[in-house]
Amino acid sequence: QVQLVESGGGLVQPGGSLRLSCAASGIAFGIWTMGWYRQAPGKERELVALITSGGSTNYPDSVKGRFTISRDNAKKTVYLQMNTVKPEDMAVYYCNAEYKFLLYWGQGTQVTVSS
Repeated sequence: QVQLVESGGGLVQPGGSLRLSCAASGIAFGIWTMGWYRQAPGKERELVALITSGGSTNYPDSVKGRFTISRDNAKKTVYLQMNTVKPEDMAVYYCNAEYKFLLYWGQGTQVTVSS
């Protein structure tokens, strides 16, 4: 059974930092592309960061330079370091695992940005 369990969400002030974690089980983690997506109320789910099995990363312009995705294959965990957080970053953040035609999602973790 594949499970992706996010943690680390919560309340952060504008300009602050937060680190999200996603622990995977049931997959050969090292060969999967891992991603973070987010969905704000009334908006579509959007890509936040992606990291391939080889360590290549991809970010949309909205978070480039502020967010960093990383992975620890030994711990089967992917991280999202969020720095200089903005109010528009507030959303539910979802972990994603993708390999060929297979796709799995975590249950999401809420990130609230407020002073």
